[in-house]
Amino acid sequence: MDWKKSRESDNVVEDEGGGGVGSGGGGFQFGGFHLGLGGLALIVVVSLLLGKNPIEILSLLSGDGGSAPTEAVPARGAERPSTETDDQHRFVRAILGSTEDVWDAYFQDAGKRYQRPTLKLFDGRVNTACGAASEAAGPFYCPGDRLVYLDLSFFREMETRFHAAGDFARAYVIAHEVGHHVQNLLGTTAKLDAARRRGAPLEGADGLSVRLELQADCYAGVWGNRSQAKLDWINQRDVDAALGAASAIGDDTLQKQARGYVVPDSFTHGSSAQRVRWFKTGLSSGDVDSCDTFARR
Repeated sequence: MDWKKSRESDNVVEDEGGGGVGSGGGGFQFGGFHLGLGGLALIVVVSLLLGKNPIEILSLLSGDGGSAPTEAVPARGAERPSTETDDQHRFVRAILGSTEDVWDAYFQDAGKRYQRPTLKLFDGRVNTACGAASEAAGPFYCPGDRLVYLDLSFFREMETRFHAAGDFARAYVIAHEVGHHVQNLLGTTAKLDAARRRGAPLEGADGLSVRLELQADCYAGVWGNRSQAKLDWINQRDVDAALGAASAIGDDTLQKQARGYVVPDSFTHGSSAQRVRWFKTGLSSGDVDSCDTFARR
């Protein structure tokens, strides 16, 4: 992926608070906090190894039955060579800049203005409007402050834990979280929160959480299609890497790796096949209207 073809966004900032978990208030909530890819993997693996339902663990993290740990986490910033960090920062700014250009044009065509999100880089732990989080949450989006959060160590984890390497695979992760921002702007997040309060199920293969995540995958694909049309910066090898990343973090794949069998009733992000299918749908069509995961199975 020739990511240097993209302009670099000015909306990438670094967290300077370094606050520990527990000072952000509120905990993790479905309506205000979308677990990232790494967080999903960690929760599924730990809960299944302990014989717990992942939804119970998610409930605890949401503040319904417990609080997040407060022990200190050593800073890892010194472990990264400055040249690597600089390149990673430039990469993130370039991908975010491309998502801005794509969604600017989409909203303009719809007679609206795209409110660009800020992407905050953090190291270890961060406080957000949706509560406090650690790097274990992976990349995530918080509708409360309209920020995308990313600990750059997750890119290394993608290679070591998920065996998903390549710039376009990493770009897919960022575009997925930006997809949640688009959902927020379009009112999808608010509608799902209202449905959740009415008792609609979150978990399960057809649950609200899965449908929301699959739509964000599709929106990431739409970005990939439209950015390629503008920049001509990816090839089939890049696409295969991104599809491999989508497959690696499917609920069924993670559950099978952790315990040897699958529990569809506890799905929160979708199966590997679902994630690949919806990312490919957006990537092939470039059409937001093709991403109605709530109506289509």
